[in-house]
Parts: sequence; structure tokens; C-alpha cells
Amino acid sequence: MSDTLYDVLIIGGGPAGLTAGLYTSRAKLKTLLVERMILGGQVMTTTKVENYPGFPGGIDGPDLMMRFQEHCQEFGLETMTGEVTGLIAKGDEKIVTVDGVEYRTRAVIITTGAEPSKLDIPGEVAFTGRGVSYCATCDGAFFRDVPVAIIGGGDTAAEEALFLCRFASKVYMVHRRDELRATKVLQERIFANDKIEMVWNSTVEEAIGDNSGLTSIVLRNIQEDSTRALDVVGMFVAVGVTPKAHFLADILDLDAEGYILADSDCQTSITGVFAAGDVRKKILKQIATAVGDGAIAAIVAERYLDNLGH
Repeated sequence: MSDTLYDVLIIGGGPAGLTAGLYTSRAKLKTLLVERMILGGQVMTTTKVENYPGFPGGIDGPDLMMRFQEHCQEFGLETMTGEVTGLIAKGDEKIVTVDGVEYRTRAVIITTGAEPSKLDIPGEVAFTGRGVSYCATCDGAFFRDVPVAIIGGGDTAAEEALFLCRFASKVYMVHRRDELRATKVLQERIFANDKIEMVWNSTVEEAIGDNSGLTSIVLRNIQEDSTRALDVVGMFVAVGVTPKAHFLADILDLDAEGYILADSDCQTSITGVFAAGDVRKKILKQIATAVGDGAIAAIVAERYLDNLGH
């Protein structure tokens, strides 16, 4: 066990976690932020952020997150890479297990976010990394001058379809409904792009390929109850996200979908443990709302520590 007693330990380094870390560090609270992958979270895979205030014309996701990180560094936020596997509340202290090592802290802010949902179809796992991807901005450049499919109908799917047009010869946008859920401005861009062909009322039943990778996907038209093969060498899945709170299922109250239940002050079912950002059950999941959550969780955590006699 680490000898250090932290005031706040933040689990997750996306917009919510970095914002919380900025606020707690600025408040002179000894803070440790633990991130499993890279600081910045899902925004690091976003080509352009157009709806975050203060950046007319948009800003690339990695550039925005680098600004977040630099701001946190100004106030001395301590960060480390590791995977959190456990959380135990022991009175006024909490024990957080990171890669087998126990860390002591007085307050915890969980900002683990969410990860892309899977289709759970035959061939999906076998061809992941060999044609099946969950991040167009990460892998799109590998699919130059070849046909690909994007699965989904929301903002993420629309943004990724438009991004893939930079590389692919053809982009099929497969959606289970007969209209998109994406915002109107994105829909206009989709319908105006000659490279994108809509495949309505359809779901993917199977991913097919050989030793070289993905060669086609089997589509089912849910209106006609018919199937057909679509020849593509890339399938990008954008059908929503799953909260990364599974390791807390026996510790905190979660809803049926796995999101952490927290009140308007980001307080969870354990006193002194807060949840912020996309991992928390809420109506809107955006960078702006993650930042708001992170700020609220940090301020409420500071008040909680004051009441403990910090």
C-alpha cells in the first residue's frame, strides 16, 4: 500500500477528469489522476470538435485535450497510467487499487467515461483490427481507395462517415431506421456527399472475411426480412457507448445500463465518492457537460473535505 494519503483521487483522464483535476489542484488539494490509456479520453479520437464554446470553426479533439492537460500542469496535477480494479470505503478513507497497488484517499471522483458498444455478431471479434474498427479517426487512413461501411445513425456515425470520405472510395452508411438521428447540419452534409450511400432499415448480421481480413458484411433488411452481402473491406461501428463502470457494479448503485447513479451534486451512493462525465446517468453526453460535471464534482468534493476537517 502507498504511504501517501491523497485528498482526491480521480479515476479517468477525459474532459471530466481533467476538469476535476484542474479545480482540485488549483484548490491546493493533493490530487492523483489515474488514466488507463491516454489522457484526453474519447475526444482524442475526434477529428474536429465544433460545439465546444470558445473555438469558432472548431478545434481538433487532440489539440483541445492537450490544452486541458497543459492547464492542469500549471497547477501541478499529479497523473499516472494504470488500471483501477477496486474501490473500498473505510470510514473517511477510501482505498483504490491500481495495478495491484492500494492507494489511500479521502475522496474519489470517477470519470471513467464510456466506450463504443459492440454489435455482438459472428465475425466481429475475429476481424477486429483486420477490417472491423470502432474509431474512424484512428484507422480511417488504412482504408484508402476501398469501400467501407459505417454502422449507426447518430452524430458519431455521421461524423465518422464524413471523415472516411477522405480516404475510402465509397462509404455505405447502414442504419436500422429510415431516418438519421444525427443533428440537421450533419445530415445535410451526409446527403450532399456523393461518396456516401445510405442503407436504410438494415442491421448487420455477420462479418465475413479470409486471411487477408474483412471482405464483406451480411445485411438484413428488417422491413423486407431479407439478407444480402455487401462487399466492403472496412466496417466502422458507431452504435452508441457502454459506460466503463463494470468494476464498480458490486460497490456503487448503477442503473440497468450500467451507468453510475449520482445526484445533481455528482454524489454517488457512497459518501465521498463522486461520478462525473459520461459514466454518470444523465440526459446529455457532451464535452461541455463533462466539463460541467467535473467542476461540480471537484467543488463538492472540496466542501466534503472541509467538513471532514481538511
